[in-house]
Parts: sequence; structure tokens; C-alpha cells
Amino acid sequence: MPLKPTQVVTGEVRLSYVHLVKPYAPNPQAEPKYSVTLLIPKSDAATKQRIDAAIQAAIEEGVTTKWGGRRPPQPAIPIWDGDGLRQNGEPFGPECKGCWVLTASSKQKQDVVDTSLQPILDETQIYSGMYARVALNFFAYDNAGKRGIGCGLGPVMKTRDGEPLGGRLTAEAVFGEEIDVPPFAAYAQPTYQQNVPPVNPITGQPM
Repeated sequence: MPLKPTQVVTGEVRLSYVHLVKPYAPNPQAEPKYSVTLLIPKSDAATKQRIDAAIQAAIEEGVTTKWGGRRPPQPAIPIWDGDGLRQNGEPFGPECKGCWVLTASSKQKQDVVDTSLQPILDETQIYSGMYARVALNFFAYDNAGKRGIGCGLGPVMKTRDGEPLGGRLTAEAVFGEEIDVPPFAAYAQPTYQQNVPPVNPITGQPM
């Protein structure tokens, strides 16, 4: 099935802020959605070109479907430079360096498969830090006077494992290095005095 001009299938990207198993809302007022942040290496110029073209197609579509025939002077777009700053002015994390950063979301749960196109049923295999290819769809929005392009999440194909992000520990990381821990027998054992009468715990006097 051919892709629409607003649709893209990425090359291999790294996933962060993964919410593919359960929907997530950043605050109580927001609608929970399935979402993921893509870290797209800047060396993958082909994926970036396809995304740019899909965004332009979504803008053209939005002129007639959302914006009453007029193109906004500067429609907001959802892709960010990982070597720059976030929307709040803070720098992106070190995992974003050398990457384009893009967040996609969906109200519906999307398929997550392996490279054989088999569904991944073990939820522990879906995590922030893994590598994948992702289907995206760009669309225009007009929300309370804010006009721009959003990014819809489609199916995800995990391509390989990666170093977990966000504090997820593995057994190798925890136990892989030698730690100087004494064996059980080396711990001090309690000593017992012989022939000492028991003491009343309240009065402190021998019983």
C-alpha cells in the first residue's frame, strides 16, 4: 500500500520516552495517549528529507482543511535540533546530541513488532533506548489559535536493543562489575553468654 504524501517510514532511530504499552498523560488535564520520542541521527539525511517533505505536504493540506485557505506565516513544526534547546529553553539530554528530535503520539495503541514482523508480547522488550523504525503521519491542527503540524504515531518495528534510557537497570549493569562484598560467613556472628539469668525487659532486674 503506497504511503500518502504526509506519511513517512523512518530509517533506524533510537526511541526515548517510550509509552507504547500503556497510554500516558503528562498532566491530569491532558488526554492519555500512546507516544514515543524519536532520536533521528543527522547522518540519516534521507529520513530527514522525507520528514521535511511530509511536513510541507501537511501544511499544504492544512491550508484547505484547517486554516480557511490561508497559510500561517510560521506554522509550528514538531521536529527539533537535539544540539539546540528544548521549547522551555533548556538543553536536550546528551542522548539527543547529533540527532533530530521528534515526538509522535496516537490515541490508539499501535503494533510493535520485531524484524520478522512478529508482535512483541514481552513488555520488558519495549523500552526507552531501543532502536526501531517507525511509521509517522503528519497533520495540520488549529487549536485555540495555535496553528501548526502535529505528528501521528503508527506501527513500530524494533530493530535491535540499545542501552536503556531513563534509569532502567539491567542485571549486567548492576552485577557486571566486581564489588567488594564479604561472603555471608565473614559477617560477625552473635555471641552468647553462658549461665546468665534472663533480665526483665521492663524493670531491668534479673528474673
